[in-house]
Amino acid sequence: MKTIGLIGGMSWESSVEYYRIINEEIKKRLGGLHSAKCILYSMNFEEIERCQSQNRWDQAGEILGEAAVGLEHAGADFIVICTNTMHKVIDVIQKKTSLPILHIADETADEILNQGLKKVGLLGTKYTMEEDFYTSRIKDQNIDILIPDEEERLTINQIIFNELCLGKTVQSSREYFKEVIQKLVAEGAEGIILGCTEIGLLIKQEDVDVPLFDTTLIHALGAVNKALS
Repeated sequence: MKTIGLIGGMSWESSVEYYRIINEEIKKRLGGLHSAKCILYSMNFEEIERCQSQNRWDQAGEILGEAAVGLEHAGADFIVICTNTMHKVIDVIQKKTSLPILHIADETADEILNQGLKKVGLLGTKYTMEEDFYTSRIKDQNIDILIPDEEERLTINQIIFNELCLGKTVQSSREYFKEVIQKLVAEGAEGIILGCTEIGLLIKQEDVDVPLFDTTLIHALGAVNKALS
């Protein structure tokens, strides 16, 4: 079994889910008392979010890069960045470490293709929805992406940072997400990417009638696949 290096804490609410899913899946596949070999480097999210909001992305990348170096020195075999948004700086992180990094968008695209879908809606932080560091990797697999309108993107971003990252799941926010999803489906989305690792804490498959691609679950299971390969 390879050792998984997790860069977490962004937010820790979803990093807990990574740890749970990875260990449950290892136990499911191997049985007995098996659990995952993993090392977690948990960031101070306040520091990272300040870099995001002040457009100091290279600095954020350097901080995460140092975390990757720490994981490499500690014995990790590959890196998992437990957040969608911070894949924006994956190139900066990769320059710091010789370890491979399991890209969350690539894992998600593979799952969408496995289900035979060609057009999906994307929910996430404003950075993930509006910039191409994430969407381009999905589109490279000949998958079309729909995103909410500008006002909806702003509201979704606020819910993520002001509620979900603080461990709050509010029913009115759940209903708002469901309404946005219904609009995307009406526009032709065959499925929805939950492109922020906290959204799965709020929206579940039973809430909607189209396939959900929970990136936390997909990424964590991808880490297990790589650890056992």
